[in-house]
Amino acid sequence: MALTKEFRETVQTRVRTDPGFRQALLVEGAGALLRGETDTAKSLLRDLINATSGFEGLGEALGKSSKSLHRMLSPYGNPTLENLSQILTYLQDQESVTLTVHAETVDQER
Repeated sequence: MALTKEFRETVQTRVRTDPGFRQALLVEGAGALLRGETDTAKSLLRDLINATSGFEGLGEALGKSSKSLHRMLSPYGNPTLENLSQILTYLQDQESVTLTVHAETVDQER
């Protein structure tokens, strides 16, 4: 189901005004990547970038074309691990956070 323009604008407004929400989007995007949910991860990271520095600012910071970065995080994009790492590092710096990974034991009797 496609998101409405009004909903997207509501999310972007919240991202711009709520640091905790920005951090939560970053954490959820990184977590989605680790779970193999690449479409969700790209969508969350794209929303975060659009509402903050924009792809132009990201491109300048990384020395890459903003159009290329936008394509990478599009539904059909296929960013390299190096590019994803650079994007996540940039977003962590922007939010003044460090993401860490914690292992949890999975119940094998599902």
